[in-house]
Amino acid sequence: MPLLKYEQIADSLRVRISDGEFGPGDLLPSGRDLCEQWSVSRATVIKAMDVLRGDGLVVARQGSGFTVVEIPVARPAGRRTAGSARVSGGSPFRRLGAPEKEQPPSRVADAMGLAAGSVALRRDRLMLLDDGSPLSLVTAWFPEEVADACPKLAQKGPIPEGTTHYVARTTGRYPAHGTDTTSARLASAGEAEGLGLGVPAAVVVVLHTASDGDGGVLVCEEGVTPAHLWEQVDSYPMGGRSVE
Repeated sequence: MPLLKYEQIADSLRVRISDGEFGPGDLLPSGRDLCEQWSVSRATVIKAMDVLRGDGLVVARQGSGFTVVEIPVARPAGRRTAGSARVSGGSPFRRLGAPEKEQPPSRVADAMGLAAGSVALRRDRLMLLDDGSPLSLVTAWFPEEVADACPKLAQKGPIPEGTTHYVARTTGRYPAHGTDTTSARLASAGEAEGLGLGVPAAVVVVLHTASDGDGGVLVCEEGVTPAHLWEQVDSYPMGGRSVE
């Protein structure tokens, strides 16, 4: 299905930001310039900017327009329902180490459907609370064919548009189904150190797997969060009976 005009504008700006044409704090083209460039109404441009704001890519500056965010945000593992935005539930993060191809743990390999001995690209990030203290350790594993098709995944720094958008834009494969498995256990020594915990320490682990429409795995993320910081709230209809 062809992209709508506002989606085309948003995607174009994502690429320009991701390619470094606009860096953190830079002012994006004005609404008037974008209207003229794309031959669209101001309402269409505003809708495109709303998409980018929902992705945590831009912020509105009073009297000056939209600028690229200074500090990117990401989401903890899981809860990637359709229509959810990075800014809802997202938080600042710090990349850890450099991405590497290695054999994932058996639990992750099984979730990804990998054959024995297969490797995947590993990317680690530390999610942060508002005061800069650790919130969650997230390790993302990308199948080798996805990693090879998306060279920016192997770069050390963050991908401004987010890995989901980048993978979809580069490969044409979009996440259509997600599975989240939540469990609790004791933190490993490395996890405890990274999260600033004493040992023993209880942690909640969310294993999130995203697949495309054909069932091919795009990414598997394992998020480890201290038990005292983890909370899940579900709100749902219960049927009930009308009262006359």
